[in-house]
Amino acid sequence: MRLGYLKKLGKKHILKRIFIERVTEPIHLNLMTLFVLVFGNYRTKILFDVILRQNHAYSILNATDTALQNGIRKITIIEFGVAAGGGLMNICKICRKLSSIYPITYQIFGFDTGAGMPEPVDYRDHPELYKKGDFRMDMSRLTKELPKNCELIIGEVKDTIPDFLKTHSLTDAPIGFISFDLDYYSSTKEALSVLLANPACYLPCFPVYLDDIALWSHNSYCGELLAIHEFNQEQPFRKIERNRFLAYNRVFKHAEWLEHIFFVHILDAPKRKEIRKDEANPDVLANPYF
Repeated sequence: MRLGYLKKLGKKHILKRIFIERVTEPIHLNLMTLFVLVFGNYRTKILFDVILRQNHAYSILNATDTALQNGIRKITIIEFGVAAGGGLMNICKICRKLSSIYPITYQIFGFDTGAGMPEPVDYRDHPELYKKGDFRMDMSRLTKELPKNCELIIGEVKDTIPDFLKTHSLTDAPIGFISFDLDYYSSTKEALSVLLANPACYLPCFPVYLDDIALWSHNSYCGELLAIHEFNQEQPFRKIERNRFLAYNRVFKHAEWLEHIFFVHILDAPKRKEIRKDEANPDVLANPYF
């Protein structure tokens, strides 16, 4: 583990979150986690939330499983809001590990202005929390550290997304996970246009991570949540919502990141138009009382 992660673990809010998320869980699960940490395979480590940035690990594995189930061997991963690049490098690390286990490859893109955040437009951008110039990128240093399958796309997303959709063949590598970390309502609203391409450019259903929804000032009438709400109202065949039962399928159910995970449903995806091939043999339920 790098020194940077050790420093991060020493921060008060991180220690508080670990205490709330783990100490409040059953002791036998925490004991099992120690065993998994030493002896578990990578998939089991993701299940037990021992891979750093659990939201990335879960989401990319989910996208990988969906892709393989649909006979897809290459997918696209996107992060909006790269800043210093810790999240993007973590995504690259997880993708590298999963591609060594499963027959799949990843193309990864990080969208950012490079110069920090722009001026907030109005109250919907939470100017009480964020300001122009926050989260500036050291572009030259980050570029040197990124692997060949990861590309930075620099500029305002309203300008870079149209060109991105035109020049990249997403039908050959459909989008399988997006991390939204743009803080502002206005920027997130613009970034959601990445979901308006040909339906074959996406997995039929895939996870997205909304980073900026957890502070006390965040609400449904500002920021990322407002952008998502308006997107759902405006788009008849693309919908974004939570999976209400996600926590029930996780070992540790108190983790904060679970509340940040939403799913994009591509309702006009080719897969959703297929008729079951076994329609001649309808399902029949057994009655245990007979």
